[in-house]
Amino acid sequence: MISVERVLVVRRPVSEVIAYLEDFTRAEEWDPGTVRCVRLDDGPVRRGARWHNTSRFRGRTTELRYELLVREPFRLVFRGENKTVTALDDLRFAEEGTATRLTYRASLTFKGLARLAAPFLRGEFEGLADGVAERLPPAAAAWRP
Repeated sequence: MISVERVLVVRRPVSEVIAYLEDFTRAEEWDPGTVRCVRLDDGPVRRGARWHNTSRFRGRTTELRYELLVREPFRLVFRGENKTVTALDDLRFAEEGTATRLTYRASLTFKGLARLAAPFLRGEFEGLADGVAERLPPAAAAWRP
């Protein structure tokens, strides 16, 4: 398994940052690996909501089906899965004055033979996490409900 963590400050209140991030279609704006993300169900975002995510990693495109597993007042957890990998995005929120401190933890668990590649992919996954740390705060700050 590969795990990365970044702590970010977003210059918006917690409730607005959560509202922005709970809709995973917006990953197109803040995740440098996401090419496209489409909601698969309707209605308000709730636990069990699903998305189809197209990502690019190491020059290859992959499709994952994401689900919102946890939707708590200060935490969101998304799980993406396909036949070779399970991805978890765990987002924890805290008030920091009028801003939000976001702890972003992402992990990849490879399946089957793909597990053998995991040790060689850490550096690239760290680079993606750096891209999230760079892109997410301004994307969330610019969003208007």
